Amino acid sequence: MTIEQLNGQLQDLCDRWGQQVDYLAIRLEQSEGTEIFLRGSNVETLSEGLAVGGHVRVCHRGGWGFASFNSLENLPARIEAAVGAARLVGDDQTRLAPIPPVQVTQVLPMTGTDPRQVPLGRKKELCRHYADLLQGGDPRVATTSVRYSDITQRVLLATSEGTLIDQSWSDMEMRFAATARDGDTVQTGRETTGSRQGYEDLEDLDAQVVNAAQRAVAALDLPSVRGAAYDVVIDPILTGLFVHEAFGHLSEADMAYENPDLLEAMSLGRRFGPAGLDIFDGAAPQGHRGSYLYDDEGTPATTTQLIQDGVLVGRLHSRETAGKLGEQPTGNARCLNYHYSPLVRMTNTWIGRGNTPVQDLFADIKEGVYARNWLEGMTNGEMFTFTAGEAWMIRHGKLAEPVRDVTLSGNVFRTLADIVAIGDDFYWDESGGCGKGGQNGLPVGCGGPSLRIRNVIVGGEAEAGYD
Repeated sequence: MTIEQLNGQLQDLCDRWGQQVDYLAIRLEQSEGTEIFLRGSNVETLSEGLAVGGHVRVCHRGGWGFASFNSLENLPARIEAAVGAARLVGDDQTRLAPIPPVQVTQVLPMTGTDPRQVPLGRKKELCRHYADLLQGGDPRVATTSVRYSDITQRVLLATSEGTLIDQSWSDMEMRFAATARDGDTVQTGRETTGSRQGYEDLEDLDAQVVNAAQRAVAALDLPSVRGAAYDVVIDPILTGLFVHEAFGHLSEADMAYENPDLLEAMSLGRRFGPAGLDIFDGAAPQGHRGSYLYDDEGTPATTTQLIQDGVLVGRLHSRETAGKLGEQPTGNARCLNYHYSPLVRMTNTWIGRGNTPVQDLFADIKEGVYARNWLEGMTNGEMFTFTAGEAWMIRHGKLAEPVRDVTLSGNVFRTLADIVAIGDDFYWDESGGCGKGGQNGLPVGCGGPSLRIRNVIVGGEAEAGYD
């Protein structure tokens, strides 16, 4: 049985079973994709796959039932199982913020070539070309890796409220890494890029790939930064990572309503940063990896302002979190695929452009650090630690010597308050894959301008007596 064959039955099934519960949703999905992974010159993964499946979500008296399946046969039995589970656990009140039902078919437009139209051999040769560039010829490059993935998804969503959405899109991503070694010193350069626009966005990346390997080799001979608190200037890519990882997850309302302390800390109307600091999230801006038309509950995509002039004014919602907190749904309920239930997830998250010329961000910094790109990052609640891809010392307002092993860490609330100036530049980074609740690699977009931040803890080589 195919999605097409079931399409005409979905509303009848929702009407039939929906009478027994407060809410019922059937999500069917068909996806096809490619995975390629090269370690050095060796192809370790080369596959194309097709997946068909779905899930049923049911809410009754505040309790949820869920059933996922990878065969479309006997869908009524899957619905019955989810209905039974919800009726078994429900003992409260169902509170889902209302949305208007819609019946629509939408295909997210691409400006370039659909990856399904590109032969597997051509994709493999592109990966091999980039692998050769990473290895380059410098004997200090010890290991390299190239990872390619694309996926095209078609999703049908039908609900007991009368929604019937047929939505399709394609997503592509490539990751490059080169690790250089000199004795006990090891340094890594990484680059990631992605697109929902066209296969051509993954071609002609030679300069970016070569730069990853060159950074790894060059860093072998660089001094480590002296660990201390500095005035720091970060580039737009690090800004995007910061706003996504350190602040965006705290804005996801399921984290807040399940944690009274966090809900109090993230109370609307609280000042977090300086005037002029604006933070947004939304799937409505077209063409980015976190863009879509409807989320996985059928809520239309929106743009939500989270911070306005430094003050918290919004948060990200599913229908349930919006209903429980008495706010409006924002279209941020997303699932990676049919194996999972939707969670509150970011889409495209960005800090608005400022009005300080970028060169002026460095002015009057006697000793500081300029950090660009990212190597890795970690957050734990309101605490964050990020490793920069490359960095330089700032001395007397000018860029000075390059340094390595630059990690930036701190408390997101204090760091937002310590933003001194917001640059007049802006860059969209389409390299993001977000993880939450076991659903890793969900495509997102991040953006922002360069920032100047005071009193950032920069880890590196400690001086005697420093701790």
